[in-house]
Amino acid sequence: MTHFTLTPFDILVKNFFEQDSQFDKVNHNKINHPVDIWEDDEGLTLEVACVGLDKTDVEVDIEDDILKVSYNKKDLVNESAHYHYRGVKKSSFDLGWKIARRFDLTKANASLENGLLKILIPLSKSAKPKSLKIQ
Repeated sequence: MTHFTLTPFDILVKNFFEQDSQFDKVNHNKINHPVDIWEDDEGLTLEVACVGLDKTDVEVDIEDDILKVSYNKKDLVNESAHYHYRGVKKSSFDLGWKIARRFDLTKANASLENGLLKILIPLSKSAKPKSLKIQ
């Protein structure tokens, strides 16, 4: 029998993809919004689809170890227009993730370009490998 330990990133991914998980989720609603999440040597990166939105439309909030991204749709329906097809989805979303302590949320930064909100959360200095001198 093989035993393995879940890393904080494993828990983050497990929380994101499994709805009936034994782990606590920040947002219990089904995430039905395009998001990419990956980790590399620099830290954790999240890309959230924000097609047709301006950076002033989207809110990114950090509370303790929780990262929240939200957009509240404004009802800007052009009553005089006759739409033949409406395919650009600009629906509201409210996303949230509990971020592991090995990432430094105080140094996170966000940018919105080409319809993608990119949030970079660097690794915490305390999370980087270190050696102890044996006394």
